[in-house]
Amino acid sequence: MQPASPGNFRWRIVTLLFIATTINYIDRQVLSFTMTDELFRKEMLGLGPDEMLTPGAIDRFKISYGDVDAAFKFAYAIGFIVIGWLIDKIGTKRGFSLGIIIWSIAGVMTGFVSSVRGLISVRALLGLGEAANFPSSVKTVSEWFPRRERSFANGLFNAGSNVGIILTALLVPYLITNYGWRSSFFVTGILGFFLFGFWWFTYSKPERNPKLSREELAYIQSDATEEATLKVSWGKLLTFKQTWAFAVGKFMADPIWWFYMSWLPDFFNSNAALDHKLDLKSFGIPFLIIYVVSDAGSVFFGWLATQLMNRGWSANHARKTTMLICALCVVPIFAAAQTNSLTVAIGLIALATAAHQGWAAIMYTFASDLFPRSVVASVTGIGGMFGAIGGILLAFLAGRIITNFGYLPMFIIASCAYLVALVIIHLILPRLEPVRAEEIEEVLV
Repeated sequence: MQPASPGNFRWRIVTLLFIATTINYIDRQVLSFTMTDELFRKEMLGLGPDEMLTPGAIDRFKISYGDVDAAFKFAYAIGFIVIGWLIDKIGTKRGFSLGIIIWSIAGVMTGFVSSVRGLISVRALLGLGEAANFPSSVKTVSEWFPRRERSFANGLFNAGSNVGIILTALLVPYLITNYGWRSSFFVTGILGFFLFGFWWFTYSKPERNPKLSREELAYIQSDATEEATLKVSWGKLLTFKQTWAFAVGKFMADPIWWFYMSWLPDFFNSNAALDHKLDLKSFGIPFLIIYVVSDAGSVFFGWLATQLMNRGWSANHARKTTMLICALCVVPIFAAAQTNSLTVAIGLIALATAAHQGWAAIMYTFASDLFPRSVVASVTGIGGMFGAIGGILLAFLAGRIITNFGYLPMFIIASCAYLVALVIIHLILPRLEPVRAEEIEEVLV
């Protein structure tokens, strides 16, 4: 029988992570809406405001946009190589603070660019800083929550990604329409500096937080085992099959989510099959629907895995069953590229994005379930790097595929990715058996 919770201060920490994730996604999502603005496209292509934006020019822009997106993800991957290790070394508070400052500077700097080359540079810097968000958040959850609550907590903070996209869809078109595209980067970039102050003066580890009761601290640590502070290289962590199971889940699924973020505005703006197209003035409500449903998926699927475990299911059975449900919910999305109904397309995409967020919540729990807390950020960094590598490959190809074949091939890839990933994960790790601190110490000997 599980002990009753004696307090709820730990949920305030999840709220803080939710806010951080929201701002993180606002800053990374701005470009996908701005790229539909005609003046922005002309300036990036070196055209004057009065020159014609021909179909050929639009195709060139989409290919360049794919390259910019790939540069962001390349730097994001590099960021994961460094940031997970850095967070485990200097602590979550300082490591996350550094990431926030870097991505906020890059966000503001984007408002000064005037070419694709400049855009590639600042988006790469943005990716480097934004890599700090998820290793920091997952490690924080592992420190502040007992194992049985982590999937729900991860689902809650991960819901901030959807709120960030919703706010971007509502705010950025208004800024661009009324104040020009540069204002969208200035305003959203500044938000990160407020986040830095909030994080720095609010966060601390549970055992150092004077507002946390002794009873709640004991509850948080109720299923923790004593473990030494381990200094482990990525090379050593890659010797464990648990690391590879986590990496596969990220490599296969993360690129699909990034495809949604980078290309959905253009899909709704330019897809010839749709009976009604969206633009900067009409993105708001459809994206609100899609990402409110996504938020619900993030919270619901995280809650579902937690409930199954509370009913006596093993972590292996509960996590994988939830992931299978998520994977099946994504399968119908291929039809979004074939339907001529905007409403049907929105519904299919909303279902798929909700399922992805549920999948993501479970995957983040993998890292904290399968490894000692002292290496959680490093393992999350490894998974994030593999996810970013997959994202680089898909981003580099996306503009070329869409330009030549339309959106159907991209949605077919999305339909299959999660089921394939789950099969591979199960083959690598038939049971979700945690790596004990003693096993890591044996590897280090």
